[in-house]
Parts: sequence; structure tokens; C-alpha cells
Amino acid sequence: MNLESPKVTVAQSAEYLYNALSDVKSYEKLMPENIAKFEVLGDDIFNFGLKGMPEIKLRLKEGVPNLKVNLAAASDKLPFTLTANITSNSETSSDVQLQFEGEFNPMMSMMIKGPITKFIETLVLNMNKL
Repeated sequence: MNLESPKVTVAQSAEYLYNALSDVKSYEKLMPENIAKFEVLGDDIFNFGLKGMPEIKLRLKEGVPNLKVNLAAASDKLPFTLTANITSNSETSSDVQLQFEGEFNPMMSMMIKGPITKFIETLVLNMNKL
């Protein structure tokens, strides 16, 4: 299953966004209002839970400076990646788009497509809070 958020323009440089998205503490600012839990577990891993959903651990996997930050599920139960693609427009403006990729059976895909789509849209729309 592959999902993409809308592309948003943020009044920050690509370097600033890359550094912010490479810091797991920053993701608390991006979370939806219905967040039930957010916990930093280490320099490259955090745990979060939304009301009515199971908790998810995300680990910072890799990044391409000023272009891409890649997060992956820390559990093999629901294997997926969440990638932030950054495009520089100028020294003070960048575009960001989130891409979700996961391997799920058709039933699971049908159940989670709506909530995951809404979640990544919320994350990208909150980018201006960084």
C-alpha cells in the first residue's frame, strides 16, 4: 500500500526541515490533536498512540541531507516506512510531502487506509509548527 500526503510549502529552508525531521523530538509538534501518548525512547526512536489506535514505534532509518528523512516501524508486525521528501524552493521556503509504504493484506489495507491517509495529511499540514 502506497499513500502520499498533499505537498505543502513551509517557510523554512530545506536544511532546517531536514534537521528538524531528523530529530525524533520534533514529531510531537506534528501529531494530531487526538494524540494519547508520545514518548521519546532514544536518539532515533519514538513511540506514539492515537485514541482508539494501537501504539506505534517509529525509528529514524536514514536520510539524505536536505532532501529526505526516512522513518520505519520498529516492529515487524506492521512493516511500513514513512518518508518525508523535501524540495527547496529558496533559502526560506521548501515543499514537503510525506510518503507511506507498507505491506499489508487486503483486509488490513482496507481497514487502515482511511486513518493512515488522514494521519499523514495531519502531519504534513502541521509542518509549519516546526
